[in-house]
Amino acid sequence: MSIDPPGTGSTVRRIMLGASLRKLREDRGLSREEAGFHIRASESKISRMELGRVGFKTRDVEDLLTLYGVNDDAARRGLLEMVREANAPGWWQKYSDLLPAWFNTYIGLEEAAQTIRTYEVQFIPGLLQTAAYARTVIRLGWPDVTEDEIDRRVHMRLERQERLTRKDGPRLWAVIDEAALRRPIGGKEIMYEQIQHLMAVASLPSITLQVMPFQFGMHAAEGGAFSILRFPESDLSDVVYVEQLWGALYLDKREDVDPYLTAMEQLCVESTTPGGTAEILGDILREI
Repeated sequence: MSIDPPGTGSTVRRIMLGASLRKLREDRGLSREEAGFHIRASESKISRMELGRVGFKTRDVEDLLTLYGVNDDAARRGLLEMVREANAPGWWQKYSDLLPAWFNTYIGLEEAAQTIRTYEVQFIPGLLQTAAYARTVIRLGWPDVTEDEIDRRVHMRLERQERLTRKDGPRLWAVIDEAALRRPIGGKEIMYEQIQHLMAVASLPSITLQVMPFQFGMHAAEGGAFSILRFPESDLSDVVYVEQLWGALYLDKREDVDPYLTAMEQLCVESTTPGGTAEILGDILREI
């Protein structure tokens, strides 16, 4: 089976296919229970399929399309081709033994995103970490694993970053709390290299970097770190990702996403301008 190259987004293909099947079912006035009975499955399986949270069997989709009255050959071929794309493993699957299921989902969404907006308060965002900084953070999170496993985790994080420099890569807009910049992770040499790296990437056209300074006091995102992912497909809603200690929240309903969009907009207004970002990074660099 072939591996998806970066940016192809099989996770998003699952979501799109599931949404198409849900619309077809609803247009026929059928319940999930009726659809499940037709393919010898439970109502909950139909729900998971329509949310894009499971893989798809070609026969199940063929049977559902017949039930939903999709008889046009071209329409069926298009949806069945989407089954193949949705089931194709992404490049990150070679790290599946390292990834919890909840983060595996995020990587798939990140790969397909057109815009990634993130606010971080504890660490430098993973997409902007140097190898040495990432190694220190990973060792903190997994203190008992082997060096080989730490190497693989670092390499995976660096692979995630590669798409940022591609022509078809996403736009990254990161707001970093000053606390994350001043927290001494790994010692002076590692932090010096990390701050230098941030100064370099801040000049890239696809990356916007802002700092929420101490002097501002309280702000719109006191609740903690979060990311908002937006996709090129217009029929896909934004997804908010909120990481917890051993899990994550994925929010895509408008009423759940809007408060995070408002908070992010406010953060961007209250944080440094590009010139102010360079000034703070320069000050920190001189202090290390």
